[in-house]
Amino acid sequence: MKILVTLVVIMYVSLSMSFGQSDFNTHFNDQTLRIDFFHIGNSEEEWITLDQLYCYGIWAGSRTKLIDSFNNGKYYIQISDSADHNLLFSSGFDSYFGEYQTSSEAARGVKRTYHESALIPMPHKKVSFKLLKRDAQNDLLPIFQKIIDPNDVMIIRDKILDDQVKIFAVHKSGDPHKCLDVVMLGEGYSVAQADKYYNDLVFFSRLLLKNPPYDRYANHINIYGVLKPSQESGIDEPRAGIFKNTVLNFTFNSLGSERYVMTEDNRTLRDIAAHVPYDAIYVMVNHKRYGGGGIQNLYCSFTTDNQWREYLFLHEFGHSFAGLADEYYTSSTAYNDFYPTGVEPYSPNITALLDPDSLKWRHLLSEGIAIPTLWEKAEYDEMDLAWQKKRREMNDEIARLKRTGADPEKIKNAERAYDVSDSTHARRIRHFLDGSDYVGKVGAFEGAGYVSKGLYRPMLDCIMFSKTQLRFCQVCEQRIEKVINHYLE
Repeated sequence: MKILVTLVVIMYVSLSMSFGQSDFNTHFNDQTLRIDFFHIGNSEEEWITLDQLYCYGIWAGSRTKLIDSFNNGKYYIQISDSADHNLLFSSGFDSYFGEYQTSSEAARGVKRTYHESALIPMPHKKVSFKLLKRDAQNDLLPIFQKIIDPNDVMIIRDKILDDQVKIFAVHKSGDPHKCLDVVMLGEGYSVAQADKYYNDLVFFSRLLLKNPPYDRYANHINIYGVLKPSQESGIDEPRAGIFKNTVLNFTFNSLGSERYVMTEDNRTLRDIAAHVPYDAIYVMVNHKRYGGGGIQNLYCSFTTDNQWREYLFLHEFGHSFAGLADEYYTSSTAYNDFYPTGVEPYSPNITALLDPDSLKWRHLLSEGIAIPTLWEKAEYDEMDLAWQKKRREMNDEIARLKRTGADPEKIKNAERAYDVSDSTHARRIRHFLDGSDYVGKVGAFEGAGYVSKGLYRPMLDCIMFSKTQLRFCQVCEQRIEKVINHYLE
């Protein structure tokens, strides 16, 4: 029965995509319908329950490219005509709950609830809202379905008004329907730090627009800043015993990972972002510690004042905007078996190499390159694993000093020592990789997706692999361009 259902779903998705894009005006109004729902469960169980529906603003996305054909994301939204079942809209995404399912806590059976949102164009008439999820073989199977009536009196249609919210159109290229619309939210900026927020906004906007491939589309990107000041500056650092009253409730130590910076307050984040039309969300976190996170078609976060802020800004957006996977494998994460053994990952920039002749980036391979590509992995592993051990020890000590109320100067010295060691190691890694025979070549390099063996990345280095590189590899850059074009008319 499972095989039959899987085949039906695959055929349905494939046939719907082959029919081309739906006529927007026939099926939708130029408004956004936000479908909020709760995602509940553990590693073995999963439930979806609807929360609220909101209608507001305009539809910021493309009106001609309504079907997501990237085949990327653990989940898919599908909107179909409730009468004839024709697919009208779809979008792939990953979720915070999906990450939680791979954690040790979820494996112990602990159930948790996450608030999530799906944004779709406002339909003219009743539609079927369906959520699909990939199984262990990465086949999409339906897990939830609900008929949505656009005339439902319970749809919230309040005007978006918040006197504390400040909006900045820092880079305006044109009609939101025809451009990629990026919003940069501020988190952990106090009222007195409004100028700092604006300066950070300008700096990072320019950073995005000058880096490839975004630089080639600068005239097709709108960037907005949206700030609601927080009561306090900074964000929570639970391991250090530091907690701050902030608007979006971001925190370090998300899912137990010391540098993972996320929030579970999805409703507030969406309410503030809704002040402008957006396709993608950045969250600028006002903090000097290294940290960030990114989930496809959700949002990405990064801390603004550490020495690796440019890397974080670009790397995390690679996750949330283009669905790129992490290519590193030596540092610890909160996930367990994030990419199941023996299954080809859906992410565009890593592979299990189960069928070398069908390698997903075969069209970009360097001439004469061996597959798999035997690089200087043992030497790299020895260097980087030693640093990861030292890094954890130094971070643990800094957290202990803060938690126990140590002398501020002692804390500063420990933080400075960490920064020096981190940059020294990065230079060593950069020198090592630059000395490889495989620099600039596209192949299949073992070590990716948090595992040392069995997963491969396209190039020796990439911004998704190391923080010593401020350039995407050819495969990642090509995927980003395709996603950008998905939002352009």
